[in-house]
Amino acid sequence: MTRATMVRAVLAAAVLLVSVFITLTMSPRLGLDLQGGTRMVLQAQDSDTAKADRESTDRTLEVLRRRIDSLGVAEPTLTRSGEDRIIVELPDVQDPRKAAEVIGKTAQLTFHAVQGADGPAGDGKGLTLPDEQGRELALGPVALSGAGVKEASASFDAQQGAGWTVSLDFHKDAGRDWTRLTGEAACHPVQDERRRVAIVLDKRVISSPQVSPTVSCGSGLPSGSTRITGSFSADEARELALLIEGGALPVPVEIVEQRTVGPTLGAAAIDASARAALIGAAATALFIIVIYRLFGALAAVALAAYGVISYAALVALGVTLTLPGLAGFVLAIGMAVDANVLVFERAREEHAGRAGKSLRASLAAGFKGAWTAVADSNVTTLIAAGLLFLLGSGPVKGFGVTLAIGVLASMFSALVIARALTEIAAHSRFVADYRGVNGIAIPGRVRTWLTRRDPQLMRSPRRWLAVSAVLIAVAVAGILVRGVNPGVEFTGGRLVEYSTSRPVDVETARTVLAGAGFKDAEVTTAGAGDISVRTGELDNDGEHALRAALAAEGGETTKVRDELIGPSLGDELRRNALIALAIAVLVQLAYLAIRFRWTFAVASVGALVHDVIILIGVFAWLGRTVDGIFLAALLTVIGYSVNDSVVVFDRVRELWAKARRKPLDEVANKAVLQTVPRTVNTGMGALFILTALAVLGGDSLEDFALALLIGIVVGTYSSVMTAVPAALLLERTSKVPPPARTRAPRARQRAGRRDPHDNGARV
Repeated sequence: MTRATMVRAVLAAAVLLVSVFITLTMSPRLGLDLQGGTRMVLQAQDSDTAKADRESTDRTLEVLRRRIDSLGVAEPTLTRSGEDRIIVELPDVQDPRKAAEVIGKTAQLTFHAVQGADGPAGDGKGLTLPDEQGRELALGPVALSGAGVKEASASFDAQQGAGWTVSLDFHKDAGRDWTRLTGEAACHPVQDERRRVAIVLDKRVISSPQVSPTVSCGSGLPSGSTRITGSFSADEARELALLIEGGALPVPVEIVEQRTVGPTLGAAAIDASARAALIGAAATALFIIVIYRLFGALAAVALAAYGVISYAALVALGVTLTLPGLAGFVLAIGMAVDANVLVFERAREEHAGRAGKSLRASLAAGFKGAWTAVADSNVTTLIAAGLLFLLGSGPVKGFGVTLAIGVLASMFSALVIARALTEIAAHSRFVADYRGVNGIAIPGRVRTWLTRRDPQLMRSPRRWLAVSAVLIAVAVAGILVRGVNPGVEFTGGRLVEYSTSRPVDVETARTVLAGAGFKDAEVTTAGAGDISVRTGELDNDGEHALRAALAAEGGETTKVRDELIGPSLGDELRRNALIALAIAVLVQLAYLAIRFRWTFAVASVGALVHDVIILIGVFAWLGRTVDGIFLAALLTVIGYSVNDSVVVFDRVRELWAKARRKPLDEVANKAVLQTVPRTVNTGMGALFILTALAVLGGDSLEDFALALLIGIVVGTYSSVMTAVPAALLLERTSKVPPPARTRAPRARQRAGRRDPHDNGARV
């Protein structure tokens, strides 16, 4: 065993032990669909400057969403109810009173010049408030508002003894206002009250520091930032920072109702999904073992370790786990096989291409040859995940966290754990000598068939692009003719709560309502055995039919509550998601253009757009609901599409650099044929899990699994039959020279050259 293998084995064991410890000792944070949580109803109130109407309530909802994200509660549900009410559902909130206290604060932050103590406000436009010591301060008009704050963070100052403080960074224009405000205050003598600047939160002076004597009159503080001090505790400082960071509420809100709600999914649905996930994961493991024999079994062990590491990371970071998130997590186990497949297929090529090459040498060459494809595909995915987290909000932000964790864990699983296991096995003479055991010395059926047939797939690239154009046209026709069927998250709907004389559990209620034609209704328990039903547009006749369906099972059914609700994925959330996605695609385009060629980058993004349009179009033709679960599936398909294209273009770049004088069509055709086994095996690994989720996972995961099934099939096709032909046509107009051939290391070059007169004797 080499030293590098030993280091990998020790590192893998250490990470796995820590992950197992976290898994056994820490509990996951479960979402509303799995565990339930706290539901609060907020009533918007008129203020001196704004009326509590639909517009101000919508703006208040978005501010509350930012505050809740700052609290660390992932994937909350916020919807407008009627004109001036907001329903907030917080999954797994341990202290609802604390959440209610923070959510309910208006958080109007303002900065004022101090005009004096124990006296009236000078020009009548200011106000008089007590400072931290209780003395009355006459304040001038608002010089700067909290809207100018770019970022707020709490920190502990041990050096100057200020304790916990809140640091503020201003936007550019607000920074100039801050400089002007402090410059005017600095014109007064030291210790003069007018040299102070008052920082007011909700009409309470929380800090009124004096401008430093080192600041001269008119110059002010040029940094565009400041610190709020005021004998804060750690919790008070963090709470103040997140209130300022989240922004001020346009209108005050009052909590009019607060209760605990049950999970939106019943125990039967959760159990069915868990069984489907286990069966799908087992089928994927069995498939990879059949294809790659012993090394496939070792890869399956590494994938199991990947699952433990990913789960431990999600638990340790406090990420909220929802059913679609867990399904995506299980799907990632199937997709994480991709790196192992890349390595094993490359090792098969090396072993078949050079007679007499040892198993260990083939395996090492496989890891080395697959490294660039693994690195580039994962870096592009990490770029997307990071931007979705930074620019998105709500479920989009949560998806970015889950995606990033999955990518990092899969790389560690393939390049550290799987490599250590396979290298240890490759040292065994028994494994190396018997082709039927190791799985690398066997070429594989797909590779054998392609080698024998040698199909010229890239001879007519326009033909494949024509097929893709027809598919896009059919998809667009579905969108225009049938229209997209948005779910309650996008359109809003109706929330009705019923009390039944006989207890009805969630699963039974959902089955009864589905049988009555309300398949997409979201059902939860609310309060003391009540049933809450959230559905799309529902007229009074539909509500009567819904109540009658429940009465057939629960006896006398009384309507307790009936409200029209707005979308939980509001305009701002959708806009932020689209902006984050667009920026992620542009950054990926730039990265691929730098790492590959601009033609390859444009072709990859074109294939991505192709996949998205077709997936939406298929759902439009089928009349399926496009909701938050579909959004998660769509983001997953985008990542899968880019990964597939990167793998193919990585091989095109490599082969083209070795044969710069060959026609690019021939080089691309050879690259496609070499990567098809990897594409087929990776796709099959994911399809096993998705099929199990679609067939056995129940109604709750049917649309999710269907979207991913369609996306993976279309993505597999487009990475070969859309991206590569598009790149070939673009290259015909490009004047960029072929990629330079990578030079071999100097020592290897010397080893490859031998003196013809050398007889091998050495002194």
